[in-house]
Amino acid sequence: MNANDVIEAYVTEVALQLPKKQRNDVAFELRALLAEELQGNAEAAGRAADAAMALELVQTWGRPEEVALRYRPTLTIIDPADGHNFLRATVIGLAILWGLGLVIVLRRPIASGGDVLTALGQWWASIVIPSLWWPGMLVVGYGVAAWSRRRWPQTSVWKPRAADRLYGGRLAMVMALFAILCGISVLLDPRRVLEVVWGGRAAPAAYQALTYTETFLERQAPWVLGLLLLNIPLFLVVIVMGRGSSVQRRIETVLSLGTCAVLGWTVLDGPVFMAEASDRTAKFFLVLIVAFTLIGIAIQLHRRVRPSPNPRMQA
Repeated sequence: MNANDVIEAYVTEVALQLPKKQRNDVAFELRALLAEELQGNAEAAGRAADAAMALELVQTWGRPEEVALRYRPTLTIIDPADGHNFLRATVIGLAILWGLGLVIVLRRPIASGGDVLTALGQWWASIVIPSLWWPGMLVVGYGVAAWSRRRWPQTSVWKPRAADRLYGGRLAMVMALFAILCGISVLLDPRRVLEVVWGGRAAPAAYQALTYTETFLERQAPWVLGLLLLNIPLFLVVIVMGRGSSVQRRIETVLSLGTCAVLGWTVLDGPVFMAEASDRTAKFFLVLIVAFTLIGIAIQLHRRVRPSPNPRMQA
């Protein structure tokens, strides 16, 4: 095998890594570059080019697969710009799935250390391993988004957005206000649901299941009701103005933290409903509400941007 054979073999290996429509052009260009560089090396060495010299040359260029990447766009499933968002969504999603699964598993009767190990084994096999569908779904979702941005770049053109905009507009705020009013109506007396659905013909046990304890009515209920009512004027102001404000967001954060504190107190203090099953279910959802509210506040704080003065610009 002579020097030309080595170069031809190398060029062919590189070209085979490329789409068919690129192969001939790339092979022609690469062969010319290698031949020119080989000739320069031979003149510098003061001898004719041979197979060993050609092999040394192509080895400095790298493996054919690596060289082929220089002539074709890299296949990117997830755009680098989406990498941090993908990792964050993966970690948060898995934490929620694993945490809820662990709570469900540990709610079962546990009488010994062996029961704990059995529960953890069930959690690993039935929750942790199957939950890996979540990262897979994110990969597909981010991959489709990246492909669509490359296919239709005009759809991803950046547009400025006002910091005080309303997500969903006034209609979304009106619907949220209506949901709060409905929630307050139900919280005042959950047994109204039975009256509406069954027209007062529900079983006595159903009414007892939705009856508050005296302790809850005397301690936490006034605080919960008061905090919910404070949201009404806040929503009305935003609806009338058609936009939010920094003051509104701060008040909303304070109300959310206050609500989380009262709900946490409710969970830890004593029974909410007369029936034990209803009480466990209610407290489970209260814990979820607190968790998601705190996560939302943490995300808002993390995304807050407050540019600091640039000393150089002031100078």
